[in-house]
Amino acid sequence: MHEVMAKGILSATNGMNLYRGCSHGCIYCDSRSSCYQMNHAFEDIEVKINAPELLEQAMKRKRHKCMITTGFMSDSYIPLEEKLKLTRRCLSLIDQYEFGLAIQTKSTRILRDLDLLTSIHQKAKCVVAMTLTTYDDKLCNILEPHVSTTKERIEALHILRDHNIPTVVWLSPILPFINDTEENLTAILNACIQANVYGIICFNMGLTLREGNREYFYQKLDEHFPGLKERYIKTYGNSYQVISLNNKKLMKQFHETCKANHILSDPDTIFSYLHEYKCNSYEQMSFNFF
Repeated sequence: MHEVMAKGILSATNGMNLYRGCSHGCIYCDSRSSCYQMNHAFEDIEVKINAPELLEQAMKRKRHKCMITTGFMSDSYIPLEEKLKLTRRCLSLIDQYEFGLAIQTKSTRILRDLDLLTSIHQKAKCVVAMTLTTYDDKLCNILEPHVSTTKERIEALHILRDHNIPTVVWLSPILPFINDTEENLTAILNACIQANVYGIICFNMGLTLREGNREYFYQKLDEHFPGLKERYIKTYGNSYQVISLNNKKLMKQFHETCKANHILSDPDTIFSYLHEYKCNSYEQMSFNFF
């Protein structure tokens, strides 16, 4: 890791990334792509050490409270977070200033901050997005070697449900010839139903590959699935979007299951929900007043 003093922390859409780079080792990670112009090794994680101070300044300048999103580019709960507690410090400020939060992760380390997530949701709104790709934990350990297993993430969704914190699942990526099966999709969807998730984001069954992450992905295919790289190249060439040959059938199953169980599946609707601020403390005060 290396520390930097960032010049700013919130994007124009109120998103923030406290870390740059990752140690989760997911073989498909798009954040490795060269287009993001990372000037250091991906595993040499850049730590924006002054992020809490910048976040507090930014919130003080806001004329209106809003949802703050984090973890959608770099996971907020990488192992370094256990020591640095950068995410927790920022969540404390979001809670203090009564802003909303939408946070994405693949790690059950998020449960460490359950007290803050609950408090934020009581005052405003907190939504946790959890990535699920592979129900089989043995396969999960190959595709996502240094994160919480799928079973552990599902258990975290149950805990969040029991604390009345809404959750969204990112069903992505689904890797052609590896986990693009009806069996895998059915198991994940059943888990989402049991966890009472609010919505599931899935654009299609597949992944994206471009310079930077394509080379790493193919390297890992050679390591764990000998001969599969050649099948990818033959089927998809250098395509950016790598769509499963089972896409049509699986997407039909996905949408039908979500509709039958009242789970949102339209990405635009879910994104609107993630960015829609709600002030519960104001509603509570109004109720008490009248």
